[in-house]
Amino acid sequence: KLSVWLSGLVSFERAAEVMEQVGRIGTSRGSVWQQSSLWGSKFQAEEEKVQKMAAEVELRNGVVPGEEKIARRMGVSMDGGMIHIRGEGWKEAKIGCIFEVEQGIVVDEQTHEEIEAGRARHNTYVAHLGEPEAFGQKVWAEAKRRRWTSAADTQVVGDGAVWIWNLVAEHFYDSQQIVDWYHGKEHLAHAAELLHGEGTPATQRWLKEEETSLFQGHADEIAHRIRQRAQGKSCRDELLREAGYFEHNQHRMDYLEMRIQGWVTGSGMVESAAKQFKARLAGPGMHWSRAGAERLLPIRSAILSGRFHQVWHSAYNSPPL
Repeated sequence: KLSVWLSGLVSFERAAEVMEQVGRIGTSRGSVWQQSSLWGSKFQAEEEKVQKMAAEVELRNGVVPGEEKIARRMGVSMDGGMIHIRGEGWKEAKIGCIFEVEQGIVVDEQTHEEIEAGRARHNTYVAHLGEPEAFGQKVWAEAKRRRWTSAADTQVVGDGAVWIWNLVAEHFYDSQQIVDWYHGKEHLAHAAELLHGEGTPATQRWLKEEETSLFQGHADEIAHRIRQRAQGKSCRDELLREAGYFEHNQHRMDYLEMRIQGWVTGSGMVESAAKQFKARLAGPGMHWSRAGAERLLPIRSAILSGRFHQVWHSAYNSPPL
């Protein structure tokens, strides 16, 4: 158990060193890898059990019998991080975060002052190396495990990627949707540089004015202004893509209203998780077989979710694979 737990935190070599130096347990890198591989498969089986249970609930119209709505809010956010797979190159591991929305002190994006607003708490994670459809099933299963359907209100925070909103339309269609504020600002900054040049005073002035407009929920007006300014520009196509981004996502960009309602407006919780997955699986010189990465991902997910011991207990007492 200790060997598997450490393998989800640090490299196999370092795990063996920690066991020797701290626990006085003599082992090798190969032994840690073998245990991680064996139990990673069992952790995968536990994830599949959760998915199967979620599917059975789905057959009952998505509601657990006798379950009532309770006065709490939940949210989901999705992102990705690159892992190097031998023979395939860099591939995206998709990360999902399920969280509870609570009121707390955050830093205001406009004034940089501390204010009370919605924030993510009690986060749990799932990860998948593969296509969005299978990942969506994992995220939905984890949401069901967290009693998503009993929450009075729910939300989804994303970066605007099409695959994310496709999954939302399939699994979280009745949730509040919002494009992460930081990604919205990134697209605005890119448009500013296209219009006025990188780092110029005109760029900074335009960006400051349009950030205020974006925060107030006027993404459609921003799209219109970018389209007007794009005419005759050598970078016209790029500007039109940025205009399309704001136009397509305008209904997900009413940041001021969402903040007033107490919703989370940033995806820091899942972006931080993506970095933590990458820290273990995308460190310097790390190259994985696809099967090896897939077996380690559920171990890492369980650790970051604070559920390693619970999942281990379930896997340990499950019938042999």
